[in-house]
Amino acid sequence: MTKVLVIGSEGQLGQDIKSSHTVINNCNFHFTSIESLNVTDQQAIKNTIEADNYDYIINCTAYTAVDKAEEETILANEINHIALKIIGEVSASTNSKVIHVSTDYVFDGKQHRPYIESDDTCPNSVYGKTKLQGEQELLNSNSNSIIVRTSWLYSIYGNNFVKTMIRLGTEREQLGVIFDQVGTPTFSNDLANVILHIINCDIDQSIPFSSGIYHYSNEGVCSWYDFTLAIHQLNNISCKVLPIETKDYPTAAPRPHYSVLNKGKIKDIYKIQIPYWKDSLKKCIKELNS
Repeated sequence: MTKVLVIGSEGQLGQDIKSSHTVINNCNFHFTSIESLNVTDQQAIKNTIEADNYDYIINCTAYTAVDKAEEETILANEINHIALKIIGEVSASTNSKVIHVSTDYVFDGKQHRPYIESDDTCPNSVYGKTKLQGEQELLNSNSNSIIVRTSWLYSIYGNNFVKTMIRLGTEREQLGVIFDQVGTPTFSNDLANVILHIINCDIDQSIPFSSGIYHYSNEGVCSWYDFTLAIHQLNNISCKVLPIETKDYPTAAPRPHYSVLNKGKIKDIYKIQIPYWKDSLKKCIKELNS
């Protein structure tokens, strides 16, 4: 029986993988949380991976507090960078294939066309820098690794932009949201299903495990302002949303102004169709309201 280890199952993506993993037949999944596997403990990572003969490892864990990372640099580095070095080294020794989730923050956002996987990286935050270092460590140590960069992740689980805008929209009469940062929202459930699809294709030998970097988000483009309007519209929230510039909402860590990802590679190799962001948002809102 195929064995899969999921590291970081308490986060948005980890919970979506947990809720969808039964789509793969004859596959035994082992899910870890921060309580059962603290990825800042290098020996614990080693012990967990070596405890069983895992065919695949999915790493969903990450330090994602973008602004706090500017101060908590050591912790962000341990989770986003050093942990990946250990995961890569140990998984290589156990012949386990790894799927790791990364971020659009490895780019500086100064480009004006969708980023492809081979574009030069230039992170401008501690979060982005540590995530890029984690990518590099994993690819250097385990050649059987896939990295999926994604953007603007949200889910029915955990805390995220969608839930925050719903809450603020019901609490306030007026809300200012940034309009000059452009990207694409990603419904975590869609990403979870793609990751499971990659594994399933390798198991049934329809599409071999193809190592390297891939980009995945939902289709389409919007600003945070557009995203908020769509969230409120689907929830019948009457809060007035005002467009504001990035300079009017200063943050400790700079955000990419343009982080649209080109998904051509993952669509071509894994033969997938990616949902439009508004369609996936409708699904999420429906689940949140049910």
